[in-house]
Amino acid sequence: MINDLLKEADDKMAQALEHTATEFGSVRTGRANPGLLQRINVDYYGTQTPLQQLAGFTVPEARMLIVQPFDKSAIAAMERAIQEADLGLNPSNDGNVIRLAFPALTEERRRDLIKVVHRLAEEGRVAIRNVRRHSKDAIESEDVSEDDIRRAEKELQTLTDKYVGAIDAALTRKEEELLEV
Repeated sequence: MINDLLKEADDKMAQALEHTATEFGSVRTGRANPGLLQRINVDYYGTQTPLQQLAGFTVPEARMLIVQPFDKSAIAAMERAIQEADLGLNPSNDGNVIRLAFPALTEERRRDLIKVVHRLAEEGRVAIRNVRRHSKDAIESEDVSEDDIRRAEKELQTLTDKYVGAIDAALTRKEEELLEV
């Protein structure tokens, strides 16, 4: 039973790490990245639809992202949704595709984005610690010996340290990406 609880904790911590990595991907760096548009929903015939379902993306150069809509009649709605997302990007369309030019980040904007990334990393760490706390409570409620409980708690702490370390490593990579000129 304790092994099941530890496996469940491992799965939930992996999900928290994956979520944090996804959140990091949505923070704009100086380079074009389709992940930046992941959260944008477009009003497509009265239904909020994710942009990924309405268009394909290409990155022809480091600071340019091209959005190729599957339905050309939705291009104005897509352009409006990108503008309203407040990503600091000005979309331009030629009737067939939307071009997004990524301007270079200012030093001040880089510092602001690093603060955002630190906050996201802390949220990920908190999520992992919450999984640990809930799992620890579940382990302690099991009808097993004190030694088994201590052993399981030690293993749980090892899992927690592993996933917090992974978040810290992802944070370091994202900071380096943001500071890259």
